[in-house]
Amino acid sequence: MNVDILPFFGNKSYLTMNGNLPLHKPMFLLLLNLPLMDMIGATAFLPQLVTSILTKNRSISYPGCFFQAFLLHFYGTGNLLFLTVMAYDRYIAICLPLRYNSIMIPKTIMRLIIAIWLAEIVFYIVFFSLVARFRICRTNIVDIFCTNPAMQKLICDDTKFNNYFGLFFTGVIQGIPLVIVTYTYIQVLLTCMMTKQADARGKALQTCGTHLVVFLFFEFNAAITLISHRFENASPYLRRAMGVSIIIFPPVLNPLIYGLKTKELQKSIIQMFKKMRLAYK
Repeated sequence: MNVDILPFFGNKSYLTMNGNLPLHKPMFLLLLNLPLMDMIGATAFLPQLVTSILTKNRSISYPGCFFQAFLLHFYGTGNLLFLTVMAYDRYIAICLPLRYNSIMIPKTIMRLIIAIWLAEIVFYIVFFSLVARFRICRTNIVDIFCTNPAMQKLICDDTKFNNYFGLFFTGVIQGIPLVIVTYTYIQVLLTCMMTKQADARGKALQTCGTHLVVFLFFEFNAAITLISHRFENASPYLRRAMGVSIIIFPPVLNPLIYGLKTKELQKSIIQMFKKMRLAYK
C-alpha cells in the first residue's frame, strides 16, 4: 500500500491511500453545495426569462412570483453562508493545521451543511409568510425578477414591521459573514507572511485569494441590490444589472475558480480520462 504525503505548510500534511486523491476532505464537501445553490438560482430565473422571450409576455403569476423570490433569496443567502464556512475551513487549515483533522471532521461539516439548509428553509417560509398576509394593489414588478423588496412595493398596507425585519435580517446576513471572512483572512495573511516557505505561502494566498474575490463580488452586488430599494433616487438599471450579475456570474466563475484551479480536482479529472482511455484500448 502506497502512502503519498502532500505538504501544505511545514507542520501540515494530507495523506492519500493507493495514490487516490482525498476528495472527501471538508473543502470538497462544502464545494458540492455551491453548484446546488447555483442550480437553485438558475431554476428560479432562467425558465421565466426564456418563457418571457419566447411568448413576448413579461407577466408572472403571483404564486409564481412568490416561488421565484423564495428561490432567489435562498440561493443568495446560501452562497454567502457556504462561502463563509469555506473561509473558516481555510483559516483552520492554514492557521491551526495541527488541529484541522480534529476540528473539521466530516460529522461537523455535515452538521453545518444540514443546519444551513434547514435554517434557510424555515426562515424563508416564515419570512415570505409575513408578505403573503398583505393584499396587493399594484401589479408592476420594478425588477426583472421577483424579490422580497420588489414584492413589498406591490403592497398598499402598512409594511413597517416587514421593512424593519428585512433591514435587520439584511444587516445580519451581510454583516456576520463579512466580519467572519475579514477576521479569518487577516489571520491567514499574517500566517502566510510569517512562514518561510515561499511555495506554501504562494499556494495559500492563491487558494484564499480566489475565494475572497468570489465572496466580495457576491457580498458587494447583493448589498447594492438590496440597499438600492431603500433609496428612491437609486438607478433602477444599476439595481437590475447588479441583481442579474449575482445569478449569472457565480455559476460561470465557480467551476473555473474551484474546479480548474484546484489541483486535486485537476489530477482526479486527468486520472479519470487516463482510466477511460485505458479501458477502451
